[in-house]
Amino acid sequence: MAVDTRQVNLRLSWEEGDELVLSLDSLQGHWTEEQYLLLSNQTNRFLEYTDGYIEVLPMPTDKHQVISRLLFFAFFAFIQRLGGTVLYAPLRLQVRVGKYREPDLLILRDENDPRRRDAFWLGADLVVEIVSPDKPERDTEEKPLDYAEVGISEYWIVNPLTATITVLVLEGAVYTEYGVFKRGEHAMSKLLNGFSVSVNEVLDAK
Repeated sequence: MAVDTRQVNLRLSWEEGDELVLSLDSLQGHWTEEQYLLLSNQTNRFLEYTDGYIEVLPMPTDKHQVISRLLFFAFFAFIQRLGGTVLYAPLRLQVRVGKYREPDLLILRDENDPRRRDAFWLGADLVVEIVSPDKPERDTEEKPLDYAEVGISEYWIVNPLTATITVLVLEGAVYTEYGVFKRGEHAMSKLLNGFSVSVNEVLDAK
């Protein structure tokens, strides 16, 4: 019998003994989109969904949250003057029918953008992910493909593991590097002209 490698990989990423994870196990590959939406409405855990599979993301650490808070206030102070909005996880983003992600930050330049929906957003202008140490490739390799698919113009990857902030911009159907910003530098946005943040301040947030 063929081995479902997607399910194996999901199982390896789960925390041993996590009751929510174990309760999802028997239906992996068979969860409907409606069931996922209902389940994610009833838990404080971050859940992402792809074609019948639900992945339970690790709880954010204190470090993750203070970085997220600093970036939220920085983006919000800039974008509100433009009539835009910034929101933060948990908030579902539909990549396509059958696939949902939960970016750490989601930004729209127009707060009345029709992609902004109550149950989940249908897109964004810019998203930010803070790399999790449990599975860094989720944020650095998998999510760029998803966010390009949904047409998000700019993707920021804040990586405490490498002490960098990578800014990707959408060129056609794929992302290209606008910059990989290191300590001592300011990470800059191409989409939001004039917006920048100190990499040191982000990584050393308290």
